[in-house]
Amino acid sequence: MFRKFRILILLLVLATVGLSAWRANTRLTTWANTVHVAIYPIAADDSPATARFIKALDNDSFADIGQWLQSESNRYGRSILQPVAIRVAPPVHEQPPGLLSQRSALDAILWSLKLRWWAAQHDQIDGPKPQVRLFVLFHDPERNAAVPHSTGLSKGQLGVIHAFASRLQRKQNAVVIAHELLHTFGASDKYHLGTLQPIYPQGYAEPERNPRLPQNLAEIMGGRTPIDEQNAEIPASLTDTVIGPETAKEIGLLPPVAG
Repeated sequence: MFRKFRILILLLVLATVGLSAWRANTRLTTWANTVHVAIYPIAADDSPATARFIKALDNDSFADIGQWLQSESNRYGRSILQPVAIRVAPPVHEQPPGLLSQRSALDAILWSLKLRWWAAQHDQIDGPKPQVRLFVLFHDPERNAAVPHSTGLSKGQLGVIHAFASRLQRKQNAVVIAHELLHTFGASDKYHLGTLQPIYPQGYAEPERNPRLPQNLAEIMGGRTPIDEQNAEIPASLTDTVIGPETAKEIGLLPPVAG
């Protein structure tokens, strides 16, 4: 009897969490009100250059993300004046829980729960309560030629993002941040995990282009601009990217076709 009672309680908790996640995602994808996004800078190393870079960050440092999303939402006929309002929180001085490179489904679930708990302890920011929280770990490019993979979660509306502490790479950082931001809205990746090549047609900005390759733009969730069958380039800035129809459906910009 007691075991059945414990199972019932667990099912109720899971149902409550699921309902809460559904409501949060629905609020993000109605495109009726401004979504408040908080960026929490974190120094991923002890480089003085990284510390200086983080200290200089302000809301204007990420304005191009909001402008790009405004332009893309307008392109899909949405009239909301400001789809997202991005604010920079004070730096966080603790690293988020690490995600193992080799993990089972259970490991991923446990990491997600740990991250949500950790984020709740490090989400101090003035102003309206953010609906999306992005923890951005900045790396000194003089010490790191590459950064770890970033992650955005639609459950919990959280992101752990790795970027470069460099003004010269600010525009490419914005591409990565926008990609993970759309994950929190419910968008899925549209590239092959092994090759990083965008998947045709949903990962192409212009799937009807003739000839198909090379493409001129990148679909934001495809991640790269296809050059040929084996090569694709990281876009230099958000002006080189678009939200494709499949992604637009996933995040509510484009109503799904009735079946």
